[in-house]
Amino acid sequence: MISQRTIDIIFETARVEEVVGDFVNLKRAGSSLKGLSPFGNEKTPSFVVSPAKQIWKDFSSGRGGNVVTFLMEVEQFTYPEALRWLAKRYNIEIEEDVEYNFEQQQEEKERESLYILTDFAKKYFTNQLHNSEEGNLIGLSYFRERGFTKEIIDKFELGYSPKQWDAFAEHALKSGYSKELIEEAGLATFKEDDKKYDKFRERVIFPIYSFSGRTLGFGGRILRNDVKAAKYLNSPENKIYHKSKTLYGLFQAKQQIIKADQCFLVEGYTDVLALHQAGLQNTVASSGTALTNEQIRLIKRLTENITVMYDGDNAGIKASFRGIDMILEQEMNVKVLLLPEGEDPDSFAKKHSSSEIENYIKENATDFIRFKVNVLLEEANNDPIKKAELIREIVKSISLIPNIIKQEVYIAETSKIMGIREEVLFKELAQLQKSGNKSSESNSHITDKARQKQPNISIVTGNKEVINVQQTVETEIIKLIMQNGDLEVELKNENNELYKTTVNEEIISQFDENELKLSNPLYQLILEDVKNGLEKDELRTGIFFSRSINPEVVNLASEMMIEKYNLSENWTTKQGIHIKKKEEFVHKDLFDVLLRFKIIYIDNFIKDLMNKTKNTELPPEEIRQALQQIIHFTGLKNILNEHLNRVI
Repeated sequence: MISQRTIDIIFETARVEEVVGDFVNLKRAGSSLKGLSPFGNEKTPSFVVSPAKQIWKDFSSGRGGNVVTFLMEVEQFTYPEALRWLAKRYNIEIEEDVEYNFEQQQEEKERESLYILTDFAKKYFTNQLHNSEEGNLIGLSYFRERGFTKEIIDKFELGYSPKQWDAFAEHALKSGYSKELIEEAGLATFKEDDKKYDKFRERVIFPIYSFSGRTLGFGGRILRNDVKAAKYLNSPENKIYHKSKTLYGLFQAKQQIIKADQCFLVEGYTDVLALHQAGLQNTVASSGTALTNEQIRLIKRLTENITVMYDGDNAGIKASFRGIDMILEQEMNVKVLLLPEGEDPDSFAKKHSSSEIENYIKENATDFIRFKVNVLLEEANNDPIKKAELIREIVKSISLIPNIIKQEVYIAETSKIMGIREEVLFKELAQLQKSGNKSSESNSHITDKARQKQPNISIVTGNKEVINVQQTVETEIIKLIMQNGDLEVELKNENNELYKTTVNEEIISQFDENELKLSNPLYQLILEDVKNGLEKDELRTGIFFSRSINPEVVNLASEMMIEKYNLSENWTTKQGIHIKKKEEFVHKDLFDVLLRFKIIYIDNFIKDLMNKTKNTELPPEEIRQALQQIIHFTGLKNILNEHLNRVI
């Protein structure tokens, strides 16, 4: 709903080097800037930013794009969230398109009103904790007694709701918020006699954030002994807060999760605070709810590796089996860590140093098979029937894993631990899959789709890798469009006469004239966009495509516009050696690549005709025509090869 005019202003105003510089320490390297990748641990900088082209490329992970996609990658924003973040940073007023109906407008306004109110409430609770006598004596004292530092209290913006029955409600009403909105947010209730009651009265407050850092709701812990009141209270479900779709601490943890490529999952608010304080800043909590698929997918956006921490409570551990199976279904690598008896993550973190916690995790985190065996084998107590059920339970979990290689590895592991032959386990696995578990069919479809998107496809025959020449030539065509599409070149026509054109115009002209198409769908999409641009008198090059809303196009543009290595200017300035720039060869590169593509295209056509002549069911006349076409196109191919100075 952000207008195109606003998007254009954002791209024109925002500087990729400034935004990336907030997250990465960049140093000048020629005309570019270099730094260590924010997506992993590396010692040699491979992250490149081009201020001139306003794009970035991370050669260690293969990611790349513009200022918006950088925020989407590093902060896991959606496209609109990244645009809004940039608009706020550069003080750009957002215009919104009104091409949606009244009901949609109203719903969006209601959502935005809830966001504004919850943010207002968060600031109120934080202010009460730090700046009121009651907040200091009760709320702040509680957090300090629990051992939490000022840094952690500030980082998670913890707060306090006063003892007075209607303190927040009164404050919100005076500030202009309606009763209906306050009730919908679950912050207070209003009675017919004009009495009002704060929902989080006399509780310490844990704000709950969205993935992008907006306040969604609150968790509140009561501090007085009251058997009638719940120890913990959460905001109710509403238009912006859905408990099953949020994880406590994810906003604060997401960058560290990406960097460590690992996420620790615990149950409670204070577990998250304690582990963050102990150095495990890649920790999140399900906030006391049973783990959901939506929560797992939130983590998967950041990493495929998850370690679930349990405090050793037997009932809780057995209930966790379903959660582990759900993680496996999402094709994530799951480990389980059982803490010593009587300890939870909060208490354990308080008693041990960061290095001690890390060592304990390394020594005790185990895969789900050993975890299930350790928990259930004690129950089986040498009972063969119970032991058989245990084995079946493990194989059932393995059957949920979509990756067949991982399945085989886990079957081998189970065989070794339980002393059961692999063939028996594979038979059980096959039966379970046949009775309704996921088949591998969808995976092969996904693999084919992913393979289709790769710009450079190779064919492996035996131990040799043969480059797919057509894909290589198509990549060169797109690279010319991205790097030099607007460059004017001088070429010769069929009558050997010179004419001037641009790279983009020549490519589109040749493709239209000869009815050619690129086999790579992403490349063909870009080619059609270039053609649409020419019809509007626009020369669309890499800069244009780096601003696309299609992340694949943006990544491709950055990949083709930023070179990993550049020749030093010292060759000319110090050595006196003139190195020709790529632009000086563009006319020759353009001529060559178009001829090579035509030759490949003709070659493919000849192969189809050859196959046609082998069809014994075709009439003799059709076969004769196919043979004549083969002779004609072979002659045409030889002429094109002569232009390329090839000996056939």
